[in-house]
Amino acid sequence: MRLLSYGEDGCLTITIFDDDAIPPYAILSHTWGADTEEVTFADLAKGDGKHKPNYKKMFRYKKMPGYKNMPGYKKIRFCGEQAQLDGLQYFWVDTCCIDKSDKAELFLAIQSMFRWYQNATKCYVYLSDVSTKKGKASRFSTEIDWEPALRSSRWFTRGWTLQELLAPSIVEFFSQEWKKLGDKKSLKSLICKTTSIPPEALEGTPLSQFSVNERLRWREGRTTKNKEDGAYSLLGIFGVDLAKVYGEGEAGALGRLMREIDTSQRCLRDMRSTDPCDDKKRIEDTKGGLLADSYRWVLDNIAFQQWQQKPYSRLLWVKGDPGKGKTMLLCGLINELQSSMPQSAQLSYFFCQATDARINSATAVLRGLLHMLVTRQPSLASHIRKKYDQGGKAMFQDENAWVVLTEIFEAVLQDPNLRITYLIIDALDECVTNLPKLLEFVAKQSSASSRVKWIVSSRNWPDIEAQLERAGHKVKLSLELNAKSIAAAVDVFILRKVDQLVQEKQYKAEVRHAVLQHLRSNADDTFLWVALVCQDLKTTPEWNVVKRLALFPPGLDSLYKRMIDQISDSNGAEICRQVLASTAILYRPVTVSELVALVEQLKDLDNLELVREIVGFCGSFLTLREDTVYFVHQSAKDFLFAKAYDKAFPDGSEAIHQAIFSRSLLILSKTLHRDMYSLEAPGYSIENVKLPETDPLAVSRYPCVYWIDHLYKSKALISSVGGLQAGDVVNNFLRKKYLYWLEGLSLCKSVGKGVDSMEKLWSLVQMSDQDRLAQLVQDARRFIMYHKGAIEGYPLQTYASALLFSPTGSLTRPLRSGMPAAARACRRSRAIAVMSARLISSLSLRCRTLTKL
Repeated sequence: MRLLSYGEDGCLTITIFDDDAIPPYAILSHTWGADTEEVTFADLAKGDGKHKPNYKKMFRYKKMPGYKNMPGYKKIRFCGEQAQLDGLQYFWVDTCCIDKSDKAELFLAIQSMFRWYQNATKCYVYLSDVSTKKGKASRFSTEIDWEPALRSSRWFTRGWTLQELLAPSIVEFFSQEWKKLGDKKSLKSLICKTTSIPPEALEGTPLSQFSVNERLRWREGRTTKNKEDGAYSLLGIFGVDLAKVYGEGEAGALGRLMREIDTSQRCLRDMRSTDPCDDKKRIEDTKGGLLADSYRWVLDNIAFQQWQQKPYSRLLWVKGDPGKGKTMLLCGLINELQSSMPQSAQLSYFFCQATDARINSATAVLRGLLHMLVTRQPSLASHIRKKYDQGGKAMFQDENAWVVLTEIFEAVLQDPNLRITYLIIDALDECVTNLPKLLEFVAKQSSASSRVKWIVSSRNWPDIEAQLERAGHKVKLSLELNAKSIAAAVDVFILRKVDQLVQEKQYKAEVRHAVLQHLRSNADDTFLWVALVCQDLKTTPEWNVVKRLALFPPGLDSLYKRMIDQISDSNGAEICRQVLASTAILYRPVTVSELVALVEQLKDLDNLELVREIVGFCGSFLTLREDTVYFVHQSAKDFLFAKAYDKAFPDGSEAIHQAIFSRSLLILSKTLHRDMYSLEAPGYSIENVKLPETDPLAVSRYPCVYWIDHLYKSKALISSVGGLQAGDVVNNFLRKKYLYWLEGLSLCKSVGKGVDSMEKLWSLVQMSDQDRLAQLVQDARRFIMYHKGAIEGYPLQTYASALLFSPTGSLTRPLRSGMPAAARACRRSRAIAVMSARLISSLSLRCRTLTKL
């Protein structure tokens, strides 16, 4: 990047900087005059006639009468003088900092333009057609005289100035007399009315949060000198790269741009496993909201301040026992960083939860962090696209996903254009799959880039500490060593919870005092303990509150034991136990409707409200949020397996897995059928599928994705007692419903998971003595592997191209699910006709292209 500067002697210097060594600079946004009026790179290179073609770092000129007399030089002088007033030595002006005679450099500059404006300390907008000579308000109007001229300035009609308005964090407007008119913050209302750009976009909201159509509307009424630049000037706004082909016309350039945008958006959708913003909100809501006074103590903590202020401190590890408030502490830190960090910086975070298969693996962590990073800095997507354009969605899901994702992440962290970045991972201990790999990656990468700082949290696990000890430049923040601060925060939390109870239950003063004293005496600096006791008190009548307080012993494990004993002694002990045990072994949180379908003991209940009451009775372990059942905390689930296993699983957890497996196949056998969403056409893309008002898969989604996992955990297929029976059930299901199941997986966008499940089933049947089933599973496994792409993108291709191109000896091919022979022939003919038409269309298009060439 070339930057201009004026020396103390008034000489103009142009200096070349590497991308990783660019100093703070100002940048100019303006409208061009005639080509003969603007100072170009060639004019600077000629200087006083002493051209230096072998320059490496800079040009320096003492006598430059040629371009100093050009009208365009006035803007250069203005930008340089204003930069000096703002304490900036360097500045950039497009007319003379780009060698437009070098096409390669010009194309690279066009691609880099948005980033250059984005990284500028200040952007000066020079409005040559706006004057302040009559800049006084009239006696009868508060409107300043230059405002009409500003609204009608041609600066708002140029294509390139759109990104020059949106990219920089600070944009200041100046008149032709070099008088400051305001900035995009103070002039926000006027700019919004003039451009129809929403204020959020001017305030720094990531442009990716606005729809493609909305961003395209911002360019309406804008023109560029070259027609193709109408599309090229939008590259940074959409965060995509595009080869420049001058001569292709505006329609051609826009067409290629839209195709590139579509591919990039599809890449981001495929990479997304969850939205951490939604996870954060859900966690805060589940825990009763974020209380600022419960985490603000950390802002004054020495360890946190060292991490925040010292460049060499790049990893902060927050560690503590269960229930000490680590997750809410990180939620608070995220909010504080978002409000205090520079607009040019960015933040990406991820919340691990062991009870949710979507967010409990190392690959899910990297996918979540990358998705947020690329959303906020789209130029980083190029590192993902290099892999995605070759491997597609599978690269995020298959057995090589970790290898690919770490390569991408490392490339992103080493990108010289990466802005100052904060990466936050909560609950490392709840990363169930590949935790050692994730810890090794964090320890290594936390020292890789000076622009990146990390915060991670976990329990006090020795293996986590051993791995993170390898990281350089780390800081530890132990909650147990900050007991005084935690105690004060818990006390604030207690006061809030008690006040809520007083307001809801209308406690008398003596009851309020008794509750307050008991909580303060027994909380042991544990937020979760307080929350669980207060949750129980919500259903306790006031007359019984004081007596009931004695039933809440201090310590989480003691409290959990008291609660499990209470459930065991109740009239609904068995049904509550089934709900608890089933929820504990499920691979993700389920809705109340899904829970009813999966737990046989719930099927005869009259309505869902009764089920919600049962979940509420298990309130010390389970909670409801938006009709979805969650564990109140990972420690509650841990307690069931570690210290209440006999009560929760009297017949062993395998029996619960087998029950869920049996219910799953029963549900799928009843609900799966051909064309469940009435798509009709085999070419109907999954991207265009809309969820029906009454979803046929509403209660089938969980069984569709996880039935094989439960079969595997139940060990039923390899059992000496029920092995043959389980094998017959699986064999019958695959022969009657296999194709329908594949369609269901496609509609659930889980074909990749289906491939993994069939691998798991294949390994399972190999351990059983059932040759007939093994042959069928082996063939079904090959079928889904070979036709994964078609089925994943087009659900009904399960019955078309997938069957059509299967080997004639395939065991899966005859599985037409009871379809009459005539209907099968008709459908096959239609599929062939559609494919033939597409082939002819494709060949015709290629012929026309070759003809033009």
